[in-house]
Amino acid sequence: MQALWDSIQAIQDEFFNFKLMFDNFDAVIAGFWFTLQLSIVAGALSLIWGLILAVLRQTPGRAGGLLRIPAIAYINALRGVPLLLVILIIFTSLGQLTSEGAVPEFIGIPTWGGRPDVFWYGVIAITLTYGAYMAEVYRAGIEAVPGGQMEAARSLGMSHMQAMRYVIVPQAVRKVIPPLLNDFIALMKDTALVSVIGLVEVVQAARDVQRESLNSSALMLAAILFLLVTIPLAMLLDRLIKRQQAQVSRGVTI
Repeated sequence: MQALWDSIQAIQDEFFNFKLMFDNFDAVIAGFWFTLQLSIVAGALSLIWGLILAVLRQTPGRAGGLLRIPAIAYINALRGVPLLLVILIIFTSLGQLTSEGAVPEFIGIPTWGGRPDVFWYGVIAITLTYGAYMAEVYRAGIEAVPGGQMEAARSLGMSHMQAMRYVIVPQAVRKVIPPLLNDFIALMKDTALVSVIGLVEVVQAARDVQRESLNSSALMLAAILFLLVTIPLAMLLDRLIKRQQAQVSRGVTI
């Protein structure tokens, strides 16, 4: 019995050392603030970029192929490359291209809004990758809109782009809010990958404490902070899905 109690105490001290959590709370919460900023900025840009890609992918006609084919190629390529690799490519290439004069310094070494360049490298990489994923979500929503909607809009004299803007896309976006929210949750967790290029976000901050203390309580604190955000988002996602299913079952157009 004593051995069991000692094991429990050892586990508690390793993962739930509240004194260590309290002593290092400021460092971990500062890293989490960077994580939230990175998630919000990259998430917003990914939503916009994904919608642009989805619309370009739906461009009709032979001439539209000049936009459609590159958009499809981009989406397939970025969905097939690990985000970590994209982060490393952006990090290593932009600075090098800037030093060679191929890219302006304000782009190659961005410090917009007072944020360090590694923050913006992470934003760019996440936006490029998750924009491709979200483009597929948008595409599913666009294709779920009945074809008669486009025909009706065109019969009223709208161009294809006008019909997409005023008729198709608004309906499609309402249909895909739950999966987009799910992608945002995944995006937020993947911000931890930006630590490989030196951004001290919440995971890196917790790892620094763990290396100094040889205790995992700071990592557990980082996990708790993630859960404080992702669990409410997951609950909201479940609620939206149930609401959507209820509307569909009643025959209501979403």
